Amino acid sequence: MRRDRGVALLFALLTLAALLLATLALVRSVDTSTQLLGNIGFKQDAIATADQATRQAINWLTLNSATLNSDIPAGGYYASTKELASDGVTVQPPVDVTGQQLPGGTANPNNRQLVDWDGNGCQSAVNGTYNGCTLLPASGGTINGNSTSYVVFRQCSKAGDYILDSTISCTRPIGGSADGDASKSPDDYNKRRLPGGSGPPYYRVVVRVLGARNTVSFTETIVHF
Repeated sequence: MRRDRGVALLFALLTLAALLLATLALVRSVDTSTQLLGNIGFKQDAIATADQATRQAINWLTLNSATLNSDIPAGGYYASTKELASDGVTVQPPVDVTGQQLPGGTANPNNRQLVDWDGNGCQSAVNGTYNGCTLLPASGGTINGNSTSYVVFRQCSKAGDYILDSTISCTRPIGGSADGDASKSPDDYNKRRLPGGSGPPYYRVVVRVLGARNTVSFTETIVHF
């Protein structure tokens, strides 16, 4: 009789190794899917929370409607888009609310202003280059276990009473008058003002939500009253 050379054992070991690899791949796939679904859930929860924080900001605007011609940093409110300095002439860098935009090229690498969401001097900004980190948010508190904060910008070229000061240009809703701009392009400061100072300006509400597993959500809402 021929001696047993262990060929069957070799095939059994190879089959066992293949089954082990398949099992590891299946476990990895299920784990990745679970993490993905969890991240989507956290993101949706953060967005739902942002809606409540936005309502808080709108309520704040309503309660402080008589004082919205000037900046109120304690309330996270700014009476202009900060593209013009207080003198109404000097052009300010645009606001980067997320801190993740790239700097403005080699000629002007600090061409942006940041919101100090974490109170740490905007250390999380991309490349760490920016013109200023002086915009302060208001706290929306903890909602559903998520930390919220927001800033509000009046869509005007500078602070002040836009009704009395004709040098202030604001983005405002189109009224029923034929003198309004009826184009479908985005609103900007170059378009004609509505006659008689009618129609309040738009307000830009930016909400940041910090959720579970370092989930960060930014939402932007444009409102007018």
